[in-house]
Amino acid sequence: MNKTHFISGGCGFVGKNMTNRLFNSTNDNIVIVDDLSIGTDPETWFSEPLVDEINGAKIYGKDRRVLFFNCDVRDVIRNFQKDQNYFKQFGFDFTRFNDVFHFAAIVGGRLKIDGDPMMVAQDLSIDAEFFQWVCTNKPDRVLYPSSSAAYPVSKQTESDAIALSESDIDFNNMGQPDMTYGWCKLTGEYLAHIAAKHYDVKVTCIRPFSGYGEDQDLSYPVPAIALRAAYKEDPFEVWGTGFQGRDFVHIDDVIDCILLAMDKIHDGTAINIGMGKLTSFREIIDLFAKFAGYKPEIKQLLDKPVGVHSRYCNMDFVKEKLGWEAKISTEEGMRRMYEKALERAKAGVKNA
Repeated sequence: MNKTHFISGGCGFVGKNMTNRLFNSTNDNIVIVDDLSIGTDPETWFSEPLVDEINGAKIYGKDRRVLFFNCDVRDVIRNFQKDQNYFKQFGFDFTRFNDVFHFAAIVGGRLKIDGDPMMVAQDLSIDAEFFQWVCTNKPDRVLYPSSSAAYPVSKQTESDAIALSESDIDFNNMGQPDMTYGWCKLTGEYLAHIAAKHYDVKVTCIRPFSGYGEDQDLSYPVPAIALRAAYKEDPFEVWGTGFQGRDFVHIDDVIDCILLAMDKIHDGTAINIGMGKLTSFREIIDLFAKFAGYKPEIKQLLDKPVGVHSRYCNMDFVKEKLGWEAKISTEEGMRRMYEKALERAKAGVKNA
């Protein structure tokens, strides 16, 4: 009998990549839920056709393996809690999920994190209902994506930046995380530990750093910068000075690490996912400009929000525990992004 997996936020950047990976590498059924506040309808990115609609839900694929709900994930969770046979009406006959991936969150990039922190704080409600559900439904395994924003901002300043290690988050000696988003993710990690310890739920937590990929929305910095380079913008605008840096990691590597970690870690332990190196936004611009064959003047936009100055990770724990490290180099990954940007430019696509 095929397994059935659940992906909240399944139409966002990481969620749709996980959906595609599971669909193409297994014969399993997949339930995805997304309110499309950030993500896009599967018809815009999923390779299989829409074959049916039942009570507002959409079914994709000739073998009817993908079920999509366009709504708040809490609505689906509540329906399933009320009726354990809820999914049978859609042709999905099971009593509990196998793997559950919880990508649903209000993020919205730096503008949302800094500009509307109370909106972002609703993630507390989403995560609380999610963990209450998994502690009663008991899926085989659960992935909780935390964030590098959970790390203390005091360790990410221009003068005191360090390669952040998993041990830099200590629930007995807390540092200040990045705005309400960081606090929400810290709370989620704590709930993950509670679920594992007191309810025997197998939970894996990840702290991904700056993920990017060819299908990423243009509201994110890397694809937006790539597209401006494809148009040979000059002067080239950068938020802040451009010397602030991040740990950029390709989505294919992120998915690889997630699936390996879920095989090995079940007690709620959180791990970093990154390249383990700091790359500034100016270096990213220089790389794209090299691909485009020009050298633009840099124009600083000092009134724009930039977040912490330097955020990158130490990957020693992951290498030791999982034997894993990223395979896609920054140059290779950014070249893929530039090639995608060229396609967008030829189609007349502009940044939002």
